[in-house]
Amino acid sequence: MTAPVRAGTPSGPGAADPVRTRRAAWRTTWLLLGFMLINFADKTVLGLAATPMMQDLGITHAQYGEASSAFFALFSLSALGVSVLAKRVRSSTLLLLMALLWSAAQLPLLANVGFGVLVATRVLLGAAEGPAFPVAVHSLFSWFPDRERTLPVSVLTLGAAAGVAVSAPLLTAVIDDLGWHWAFGLVGLVGLAWAACWARFGAEGPEPVLTAPAPPAAEGTPDVPLRRILLTGTWIAAALGCFAAYWQLSSGLTWTADYLEQGLGVSTRETGVLIMGAGLTSASVLLGYGFLAQRLRRRGASLRRVALFCGAAMVVSGGSVAAFGTTSSLPLKIALMLGPMTLCNVVLAMAQTACARIAPPRQRGVVLGSLAFVYSLAGVLSPLVVGRLTTGTAHLVDGYRTGYLVTAVLVTGAGLVALVLLRPERDAARLGLPVDPTAGPALPG
Repeated sequence: MTAPVRAGTPSGPGAADPVRTRRAAWRTTWLLLGFMLINFADKTVLGLAATPMMQDLGITHAQYGEASSAFFALFSLSALGVSVLAKRVRSSTLLLLMALLWSAAQLPLLANVGFGVLVATRVLLGAAEGPAFPVAVHSLFSWFPDRERTLPVSVLTLGAAAGVAVSAPLLTAVIDDLGWHWAFGLVGLVGLAWAACWARFGAEGPEPVLTAPAPPAAEGTPDVPLRRILLTGTWIAAALGCFAAYWQLSSGLTWTADYLEQGLGVSTRETGVLIMGAGLTSASVLLGYGFLAQRLRRRGASLRRVALFCGAAMVVSGGSVAAFGTTSSLPLKIALMLGPMTLCNVVLAMAQTACARIAPPRQRGVVLGSLAFVYSLAGVLSPLVVGRLTTGTAHLVDGYRTGYLVTAVLVTGAGLVALVLLRPERDAARLGLPVDPTAGPALPG
C-alpha cells in the first residue's frame, strides 16, 4: 500500500524543533506574500495602462473590456483543475511553474504587438494565475494548525491590496517615462526573480497535506462527498461573498484608472497615488482583521462570530460603492475610495478559513479550488459589463455610475447572505467533521 506523503515536511536534525518549524512557516508566509504581490501587480498593470493602450492600439472601451476579460477565459477552469491536481503534486512545484508561466506571458508585450497578441497573452496569464490563490492557501495551511490560520491567510490576502499599492506608483511612473510596454516587461522580470527565490527556499510544512493516493483513514478524517460540502450554507455564502468582492476588485483593477483620468480629469501620476492609497488602506484593513480574528480565535471565539464582522463589513462597503458612483464631489469620492470601500476584501480571507473548516484535509485543495472557480467568474463578467456600459455612452461618467451601482447591489446582497448563512462550525458538525477543541461555542442557529 502506498504510504501518505507529506510534501516538504521537515526532516533530519531539528525537524521536530517547534521554533525552527515556526520560523520556516513564517518564512514561507512571506515568500507567498511576495507571490501574491506579483500576482496582483500582473493584474494591475493592464488597468494602469488602459488609456495609452486604447489610444496606441485604436480600440474601444468594449474591446478593452474584452481584453481584460480574456485574462479570465481559462482562469476558473485552471483554478479548479490545478487545485484537484494539488492532491497528487506538491503545491511548491505547482507554485514555481505558475510563476514561470506568468513571466512567459508578460515578456512578449515588451515588443510592439497588436490586439490579438494582447488577448492571447492575457489568456495565458489568466490560465497560469487562476490557481494561484487556492494553491498558495493550500501550501500555507500545511504550515499552520486550524487555530493559527486566520492571521497568516490574512497576510497572504494582503498581497492583493499591497500588490496594488506597491506597484501602482512604480508602474505609472514607468508608463509615463518609458511607455506601457516596459511596464509589462518589468512585472515579467520580477516574476522570474521570485521563481528563483522560491526554487531555493520554497517548501511545505508538517500539517496534513497528502500528495499521493492514500486511504482516507490515513488522516483520521474520512472524505465527505464534495456535493455535500458545496451545498452547505457556509460554502454558498463564501462563494457569493468572494464573487461580489472579486467583481469589485477586478472591475476596479480594470477601470478605476480610466475613470479617474477620462471621467474625472485626474492626472496619470495622481491616479497612481490614489490607487496606491486605496491599496494601502485595504492592506491595513486586512492586516487589522487578521490580528483581530486571530486574537478572538485564541480566546475561544467561534468562526461564526468572526463571520458576523465580515458580513457587516461587506454591507458597509456596498453602501460606500453606491455613494462613490453617485456623488459629484471629488473629495468625497477620494474619501470613500481610500476608506470604507476597501472593507469588502475581508471576505476573501474569511472565506478561505471558513471553507477549510468544512473540508477534510485531503479535500481542502479541491474545495478551495471550487471556491476560486466561482469567484473568478466575476473577473470574466465585470470587465465586459462595465466595458459595454461605457462604450457608446454620451456621457462616460453615466456609464461608470451604472457600473458602480451594479457592484454596490452585488456586494451589499452578498454581505447580507454572509450574515445569515456563514456558519462554519455548524456546517462542519453536520458533515461529521471533528470539533475544533480551541474554538468556543458557535452562535445559536
